[in-house]
Formats: sequence, structure tokens, C-alpha cells
Amino acid sequence: MNNKIQQSIYGFLILLFIASCGGAKQNAMPPAASVVTDTVELKDPVYYDVYPGNVVALNNVDLNCEVSGFITEIYFQDGQQVQKGQKLYEIEQSKYQAAYSSADAALKIAQANLEKTRKDSERYKQLGEKGMTTQQRLEYSEADLETAQSQVVAAKANLTRAQIDLQHATIYAPFDGTIGISLVKKGAFVTAGQTKLNTVSSNNPIAIDFVINEKEIPHFTELEGRKLSKTDSLFTIALSDKSIYPYPGKILFLDRAVDMQTGTLKIRLEFPNPKRALKDGMSCNIRVENKHADKVIVVPNKAITEQMGEYFVYVVEQDTARQHKVKIGKVVGKNIVIQEGLTAGEQIIVEGIQKLRDGVAVQVGAPKTDASKK
Repeated sequence: MNNKIQQSIYGFLILLFIASCGGAKQNAMPPAASVVTDTVELKDPVYYDVYPGNVVALNNVDLNCEVSGFITEIYFQDGQQVQKGQKLYEIEQSKYQAAYSSADAALKIAQANLEKTRKDSERYKQLGEKGMTTQQRLEYSEADLETAQSQVVAAKANLTRAQIDLQHATIYAPFDGTIGISLVKKGAFVTAGQTKLNTVSSNNPIAIDFVINEKEIPHFTELEGRKLSKTDSLFTIALSDKSIYPYPGKILFLDRAVDMQTGTLKIRLEFPNPKRALKDGMSCNIRVENKHADKVIVVPNKAITEQMGEYFVYVVEQDTARQHKVKIGKVVGKNIVIQEGLTAGEQIIVEGIQKLRDGVAVQVGAPKTDASKK
């Protein structure tokens, strides 16, 4: 009986020893977290402010008919490049040519009648001076002369009108550009002042419109005054496929007034378009190069953590991770500008952040090899 009691006591003591050993292990300090750090430096970042924009042809003209009639000829292919003065449409030439010829003949008749009336008036005037005709006849001859002169004026006006109609019966390209899809076909009847025929847009150079907040006006006024070379990349275009348009642009003008409803101002840029890659009506993003006058702190994006809308960076202080609240600025590629919260020379943690909390001991290791930098 005593042996059984004694064995029970020994077993209890063994269990108590094992439990105490496990507790000691649990109370032991956790190992330091392995992290990779980077040194905070002042840099000269170059980044771009991005604005949505629309491509606009500098010249964009609707072709409307000024005379009525049937379309007798179309001298282009839809979407063709046309030259200034190139013939595009023809409307019933014979009709307006006949009207012009008739008006020209009427003018010649009126001019001949005027010449005859003038000679008659001079003859009656000479006879009157000699007392060989009546005063009434002199007055009639003067009235006939005035009537003949008025008839010539009216005939000239009719000829001018007929000439204009004849000219309007042929539509020419107003400038170099691209003509769109014809809205009428050969043989169609068009009505003066009502029927739209087509649209011609200029190609090179071409414009892009975008808007800025009125607070940005001083900055863009300063940019407008800069003298840019042909290769200056102050203004560039990001296309819808994320590619960068190869030709830089320049400010053409700032609009005359701010939109009072939106508080924005329209800006128009001009870009070369030799290959006609930019089309009127396209959407794109305007990139405006932005450089800081002074050096600023730039850190990798991966060093930033966000909590409840606030941003933090872990700084190594005496082998301990300390959380610093920061104010972030512009994103520059894989980096981000820090406006407040860090100073040059501090060691920030860039890898191993997911296992950290404020006050955790850390062990700084070597950074992983970035194959993309090779």
C-alpha cells in the first residue's frame, strides 16, 4: 500500500516537472523577425501629372451644299487624304452654267442699251442747247439714261449671283486633311442650306484638349511661357493601350475664362501627327512632367502600410521595428514621395513587413536579388 502511494507521488512530481518545463519554454522571448531594410535618401524624382484628354482637329469643317440639284460627280474615296482646292462634289453643272450664260448675255444687252441711251442723251442735250428740241424730250432722255444704268447694275448683280451659284455647284477641299464617309451618293438630290455632304478634318498638327483646376492656372501659365525644344518631353500622351505617343507637344493656348460651374479651365495642346495616328475624337491621357525644385524623400511602395486610411513605415531603431506615421505624395513608378514623417539616413524596413508590429525585435538580413535589375 505504501509503495502504491509512493509511486503516485513520484508520478505527480514528474508531471509537475514536465509542466513547469513547458511553461518556461512558453515564457521565453520570441526570436527576432528577419527583415530587409533600405536607407532613406533625398532624391530628384521625375513624375507625371495625368489628365484625361480628347483629340481635336485644329480644322474641322462640315461640307454643306449652297445650291440645290442632283449630285452628278463624286471625286474622292471615303476616308481619303485630300489637298486644299481638290474637287470633291459636283452638282448639275449644266443647269448653273446655263443660268450664268443667260445672266452674262443679259448684262451685255443692258450695257449695249446703256451705251445707246447715253449717246441719245448727249445728242438731245446738244440739240437742247441749240433750241432744236423740247425740254420734255431732254427730261425723257435723262430718265432713259438713268433706267439703262439701273438695268446694267441689276444685270451685273444677276451675273454675280449666277456666277456664285455656278461656283457653289462644285465643292472643293477647304484645306489639307482627311475627308470622311460621304453622306450622299451620286444621283442624290440635295437642297441648298439643308443637306450635309461630308466633313473634312485636318491631320497634322493636331490638338488635344483637357481641363485643369483653377488652382493650377499659375503653374500652367508658367509652363506656357517656357521655350521648348522639339524633343522636350514636358507634355506627352499615354494612349489607350498604355503606350506612349512618340512625339512631345506644346501648349497652344489656355482658354479665355474659367468655367464658373466646374471651376476648371480648358487647355489646348498641339502635337505633331505625321503618321495620322491621332484621330479626331480619340480619348487619351495627357502626361505633364513634374519636377521638384528641391530634393525630396522617396521610398519603395512596398515599404508603406495602410491602416484606417493612414499610412505608416517601419523604421529600425536599436534592433526594434518602430512604426512611423507618414504623409505620402506622388507615386513615381515603384516608389512614392514622402512629404512628412521620415528623415534622410533612417533605416526603413522594405521586406518582412507582414510579420511585424510596433516594438518587435528585428534582425536585418541581406536584400533578395532583383532579377529585373540584372
